[in-house]
Amino acid sequence: MGFGQWLGLLALLAVLLLLWSLREVMLVLFTAIVLSVALNLPVRAIEGHCGWRRSGALMVVLLGLSVLVLVSGVVLFPPFVKELREIIENLPRALNTLLDLIDLNYRAVILNIYGSESDLPESLSELFRAITSTNVGNTLERSLRGILDLAGNLGSGLVTVVIVLVLAVMLTAQPKPYQALAVRLAPSFYRRRLQVVLGHCSSALGNWIVGLLISSFCVAGLAGIGLAVLGVRPVVANALVAGLLNVIPNIGPTISTVFPASVALLDSPWRAMAVVVLYLVIQNVESYLITPFVMHKQVKLLPGLALLSQFVFAVLLGPLGLLMALPLVVVLQVLVREVLIHDVMDRWLLGGAAGVATAQEGPEG
Repeated sequence: MGFGQWLGLLALLAVLLLLWSLREVMLVLFTAIVLSVALNLPVRAIEGHCGWRRSGALMVVLLGLSVLVLVSGVVLFPPFVKELREIIENLPRALNTLLDLIDLNYRAVILNIYGSESDLPESLSELFRAITSTNVGNTLERSLRGILDLAGNLGSGLVTVVIVLVLAVMLTAQPKPYQALAVRLAPSFYRRRLQVVLGHCSSALGNWIVGLLISSFCVAGLAGIGLAVLGVRPVVANALVAGLLNVIPNIGPTISTVFPASVALLDSPWRAMAVVVLYLVIQNVESYLITPFVMHKQVKLLPGLALLSQFVFAVLLGPLGLLMALPLVVVLQVLVREVLIHDVMDRWLLGGAAGVATAQEGPEG
């Protein structure tokens, strides 16, 4: 390697180190890009159907979203907060009921096996007595208060939220200049190809966002109908929680099951089991029917890869990394497929095969 190549390699390493040190800023920028892609979908639809200018279409979309948020805040937010508070207050009681139920059934099994409680193994007896004698409700309540305090402290991140919203609106208002700026950062021979790759990334993100919205609405609707049939209250709060947490695959649906199952457990263990079965059915319908139908154009994500990416990005980037894990994987899969595999590996293999063929033809000639 010559001096220029070493200098280029050092510059590349310096840029990568700088990006890593600014990873939180880059994640905020990526969040704004995802939100911009989401805003761009209705803006392009209005531009295409009504023939309006982009600025006018964007104003209509922002006005419509503002009205929707305002109406939802007035109509849905107060009962949602009230019902969610009732659910949280019932969680300690539900946990104590579950522990009592486990202890009761455990002792029944021991009676059938040993004939009397006196033959109960000391270690297990002490374990269950420790569990049932501990005030689990107060412990869980303190934990929930800590979580709520943490959620309240997130208000300090209001500036970040405002920055994300402003950046998203700016990117949506004038996407071409920003895309051209990103393309210019690439070498001249790759700029046209990079523009195509960025188009694929935008299309994949758009398809993912549309599919996720439809999937979340379906999950919320199915959860509301199922809970109403089972007589588990409150229906609205649990259904909205199920739809919102569906944004976080694997982890979100599991958490959303805890709330209605806890409420149902206070009434009957069998009803709690019915709630768990209901949510399992909903998740299977969402995974095998709704998602394949509405996301047939989306980049196919392997479940194991999605779960691993959530864990990795949550560890490296925190809660926002967990929330943005799936869109990050969508973009990374497009980049790996188009840049690494198509532009590098495929050409490398073709070049290697051509070189082998030439080498084999040489001695024969």
